[in-house]
Amino acid sequence: MDAFSPDPDLSNAELVQLRVRVVALENLLITLLAQNSEQQLGRGRDMAAYISPRPGHTDHPLTVHAAAQMLHLTQRAARLRAGGRTASSYTAWHPV
Repeated sequence: MDAFSPDPDLSNAELVQLRVRVVALENLLITLLAQNSEQQLGRGRDMAAYISPRPGHTDHPLTVHAAAQMLHLTQRAARLRAGGRTASSYTAWHPV
């Protein structure tokens, strides 16, 4: 298989496993972000604004969605930090 050949379709089991891994990574990222300073969280929000479409340019749905997800992750981290939740209480609060 060469580097430019199309990837084979994923099975349902592989898609489910991929989703589980993404959720796990999101939650780990939120935990790490919650330990950052407000300035560092602000940089994350700045990056979301940076990748958002500029005036006069065509919106790309995936980029718009990615920017929204970045903002959402920083907001969740801020809530986790403000609430002083531990990992175990966070799992109960935000079931996967």
